[in-house]
Amino acid sequence: MRIAIGSTNPTKVEAARRAAVKIWPGCDVVAVAVPSGVGEQPMSDDETIRGAVNRARNALAAVDRAQIGMGVEGGVQDTPHGMFVGGWAAVIDGNGVLGIGGGGRVLLPESISRRIRAGEELGPVMDDFSGRRNVKQSAGAIGIFTAGLIDRTGALEIALTYALARFITPENYAE
Repeated sequence: MRIAIGSTNPTKVEAARRAAVKIWPGCDVVAVAVPSGVGEQPMSDDETIRGAVNRARNALAAVDRAQIGMGVEGGVQDTPHGMFVGGWAAVIDGNGVLGIGGGGRVLLPESISRRIRAGEELGPVMDDFSGRRNVKQSAGAIGIFTAGLIDRTGALEIALTYALARFITPENYAE
């Protein structure tokens, strides 16, 4: 089984590998940089899901002999309770079967939310906030706010596993 993941971000690639090997041991996971077709900072669940789906489709098309395309996109959702950060994942096969799954969410501090609403991207804001460099390719905001109990890779692995549900138990999705 050859799987294309539409990102070269190490956290996303590792999340894809972890999710895929549970179903297809020995699979080949190939990372490829592809466009998401959405803004650098997705500002809603809908936009974030579109980015994940676009990445999955683009990855499948970009990698020779890939049988599955995976896409992961992180985004924020502003609610009456505050702004939450989370990730969405999409998995697509050559027949167009599409699975979508979401990961957990964590409430952002208002100081960060204000900067995002003003047009900044979460990654650099998290770097400033945490005093670390390139947080989005390591612990992520989720790792920072859970003190490492859940990191970005683990959260995205869950989202990808949910997106794979259609492939794990296809009989449940037969119409």
